[in-house]
Amino acid sequence: MLEIRKVYTAIEETRIEGGKKVEEPIKMIMTLAVIKNPWAGRGFVENLKPEIDEFAPQIGDLLVSELFKHVNSADDVEAFGKAAVVGVDGEIEHASAFIHTLKFGNKFRNAVEAKSILPFTNKRGGAGSTVMMPMVHKNDDSQRSHFITFEATIPDAPRADEIVVAIGVSTGGRPHPRTGNRHQDMVEMGLV
Repeated sequence: MLEIRKVYTAIEETRIEGGKKVEEPIKMIMTLAVIKNPWAGRGFVENLKPEIDEFAPQIGDLLVSELFKHVNSADDVEAFGKAAVVGVDGEIEHASAFIHTLKFGNKFRNAVEAKSILPFTNKRGGAGSTVMMPMVHKNDDSQRSHFITFEATIPDAPRADEIVVAIGVSTGGRPHPRTGNRHQDMVEMGLV
């Protein structure tokens, strides 16, 4: 049985960047679930698939449902990402297990009507570890304007036997982007 100790949501809204007003404020939202690591205390578990198959879809459903309490519709989402942090008694593979399966990722991708591959981080850490989430444009992962990162922390998570699993979105790219794009570079360099 999936044991969820808490759900946490972080929201940031940027209104001014570089001293210049952002015409349409950009909101970044990350929703995180703190779950009991189902492999904690069991030694090395060779086959993680039973727990992945059972819990990944549940975690995906939960996080999407919580995220959409703060997002009106898929049309509001321009960028997205995912992350996981396993407590110090767990393996990096445990952090990866729930986020690197279509049984989790497609719940999120479908909800925000996206085509891009979800960027990610997965790491080990103690309570209060930063959950660092890279994001890309949901339908064109080469748009540099949407190469953004959002961070959040939960002061008491993950505990040694827990995993923090997170998804996040942004309603826009970076404020006032001026670094061009990959397609433009390729044309200028004669690569297309």
